Amino acid sequence: MEKETRLLRAYDLQEDAENIALAGKILREGGIAAIPTETVYGLAGNALDPAATRKIYAAKGRPSDNPLIVHIQAVGEWAPLVRELPEEALALAKEYWPGPLTIILGKSPLVPESTSGGLPTVAVRMPENPIARAVIRAAGVPLAAPSANRSGSPSPTTWQHCADDLMGRVDAILQSADCRVGVESTVLSLCQRDKDGRILPRLLRPGAVTLEQLRAVLGEVAVDRGVLEQIEAGEKALSPGMKYKHYAPAAEVTLLEGDTRQYRAYLRERGRPGDWAMCFEEDLPLEGIPARSYGGREDHAGQARQIFQLLRELDRLEAKRILVHCPQKDGVGLAVYNRLVRAAAFRVVELEG
Repeated sequence: MEKETRLLRAYDLQEDAENIALAGKILREGGIAAIPTETVYGLAGNALDPAATRKIYAAKGRPSDNPLIVHIQAVGEWAPLVRELPEEALALAKEYWPGPLTIILGKSPLVPESTSGGLPTVAVRMPENPIARAVIRAAGVPLAAPSANRSGSPSPTTWQHCADDLMGRVDAILQSADCRVGVESTVLSLCQRDKDGRILPRLLRPGAVTLEQLRAVLGEVAVDRGVLEQIEAGEKALSPGMKYKHYAPAAEVTLLEGDTRQYRAYLRERGRPGDWAMCFEEDLPLEGIPARSYGGREDHAGQARQIFQLLRELDRLEAKRILVHCPQKDGVGLAVYNRLVRAAAFRVVELEG
């Protein structure tokens, strides 16, 4: 049975204070609501209430072994959620919070297993978006908030995306500005240590806080195999976004890795009815195939803002197959590639000749 979903305007902290307070009340009382962040819209619920987190999983159709990220609005709210706060974690928070960085540490007993996906760890971040932080303040509890979409589909970067996916499945949707970043937060684990007790940082999901930025604070940071490759069947996902197929439209997605000449030749020679090109501005114009650009070849931040919007648009245009010109894998480009290769279920064609 569908529930009533309230649409609450939340563009301005002062003008929309009443709606922000109402969203906080809904969340405090065990409801769930789609809220804006700078990365993507999140489907929020009380992170400390197993009943609320179960509602999140149900609304999304999300497997319950996929951990949720806990959102706080002040650094002081972090300590009760974790077993310890090492100096590496505090250094990262000083540099990149509030912002699109999630840090994984051992969880305290306060965090239920339904929030952590059954893992002994908890992922925490403090969003940059002021509306998000105001909603957390109004709720008075930390909020679990995975992306506010049906599980597996492209993540939502506008409130309308949330309405398209979740109307009638959640208690409220906050109508607010489009997301500034456009891809989910960087996820970094600080849970492993070497034989001498030194923390071994590991990147589990790339985002707008880049690998290079993390290394500027921590020194060496390893990149988990699951960033670029599919995890083994049955292997536990240590972070959201590590499942085999994720962020995917209804259309089949394939990544084509090569230069503009090779990309154009592949489309010309192997294109078929129902194909759409998702390409760089430098690739246009293309002959014989409808196309949408997702930004300049070097504009990784611009690509990140557009990829989910474009994947949703191409579904509306009834694309059968989306042939994506593969992005570079450095800086924010690594995050763009990570999302697209999962949307493609790891179908990547290396172009030659």
